[in-house]
Amino acid sequence: MNRCEWAGNDPLYIKYHDEEWGKPNHDDRKHFEFLVLESAQAGLSWITVLKKRENYRKHYENFDPVKVSKFDEKKIEEMLEDPGIIRYRRKIEASINNAKRFLEVQKEFGSFDKYIWSFVENKPIINNWESIEDVPAKTELSDKVSKDLKKRGFKFIGSTIIYSHLQAMGIVNDHTKYCEFK
Repeated sequence: MNRCEWAGNDPLYIKYHDEEWGKPNHDDRKHFEFLVLESAQAGLSWITVLKKRENYRKHYENFDPVKVSKFDEKKIEEMLEDPGIIRYRRKIEASINNAKRFLEVQKEFGSFDKYIWSFVENKPIINNWESIEDVPAKTELSDKVSKDLKKRGFKFIGSTIIYSHLQAMGIVNDHTKYCEFK
C-alpha cells in the first residue's frame, strides 16, 4: 500500500495514519484528546506520544474536559510520577487550564467542533502535496486559530501544535498525492 512516507513501518504510526490522520472528525472529546496530546508532544516526536496514548487516556479520564478541569495539585503530582506520560509540569498544568477554556468555548459556540470548523467554513482543506517534505509545519490558518485560542486563554497552543491538530481532526488533509488513504 502507498502511504505517506512518515507512517513508516511502526504499527502505531500506520494505524494512526490509516484510521485518524486527515479524516474529518467532529467529536469534541477527540478534539480535546488531540489538544492534550499535541501540546504534550511539543519538542518531542509524535511516536513518543502515540506510545503513551493509553496512559494519557487513563490519567485524563478518557479525555473528559469536565473532569480534567477539576484536577488539583494532588492529581498533578500523581501524573508527574508516572513515566507512562510526558512528565512536564507546565504541559500538565496547561492541559488543565485548556480543559477550562475548552468548556468555555463549548458554552459559547455549542461545541468546540463548531468553533474550530468555522475557521474553514465547515469544509476540510484538502492539499495535494508531492511529498511529506512539502507539508508545512504551520500556515496562516493555524496562525489565526492559535492566536484566537491564546486570546481565549489557552496555553501551549502555538501555530505548529494547532496545525497538527487541524491535520489530526481532518480539518486539513495533508496526505500526499500518492497516498492511498487521501
